[in-house]
Amino acid sequence: MKPWGAWVSLGARLILGGVMLVAGALKVSDPETAAQAVRAYEILPPGLADPVGWGLPFLEIAIGLLLILGFGVRHSAAAAGVFMVVFIAAVGSAWSRGLAIDCGCFGGGGRVDPGQTKYLEEILRDVGLLVLAMWLCVKPASKFALESDPNTSTGDQAP
Repeated sequence: MKPWGAWVSLGARLILGGVMLVAGALKVSDPETAAQAVRAYEILPPGLADPVGWGLPFLEIAIGLLLILGFGVRHSAAAAGVFMVVFIAAVGSAWSRGLAIDCGCFGGGGRVDPGQTKYLEEILRDVGLLVLAMWLCVKPASKFALESDPNTSTGDQAP
């Protein structure tokens, strides 16, 4: 990897991990609102929407911490990438069905007035985060990671 690649991967880790960590942390203290946000998409049955809403913040926090610390980066980035694809599909589905909801990505969620939706911005944000996740799946080795990729050297870790 070129010397700058490890720095790009560090930036990608910190941005993607930070977003995942903050998103989870803002929802974890209010599991009922998180479940309400999942229900608002009208995709999952209520019996499944509630456990997803309650568990999702913990998964986001775990993925975020792993990325920030640089442990299991390729797998954590792949998990974050799957989350982004699911989020993009869910927001796109809500938009195409004419639902007026707040995505609930950073807490809150549920029904809003039609003029308050921000679907395009939410999708574009998640596409950007998906690009970071894809980068990290291909180039997981980065500066200041707890775990190095055995197939790649960042230059500052023992062979």
